[in-house]
Amino acid sequence: MPKERIVAVGLLTQREVELLGHGFSRLWPVDNTPCFTELIDAIDEADRKFEEDHRNDLKSQPVTGGGRY
Repeated sequence: MPKERIVAVGLLTQREVELLGHGFSRLWPVDNTPCFTELIDAIDEADRKFEEDHRNDLKSQPVTGGGRY
């Protein structure tokens, strides 16, 4: 079986899950435990690093002619 990528991590209330309906095939309820906080911190840190790297990549690219983006 091919390795599946995680495409989203979200914190939803039970009411939000009910409003979204049956669109999710897998949900894992979590307790407010220290290891979960560490996971969220690691995700936040990875996101900050990604944003920083992306900004640095944009700064290093040469500026080209007057096209619209």
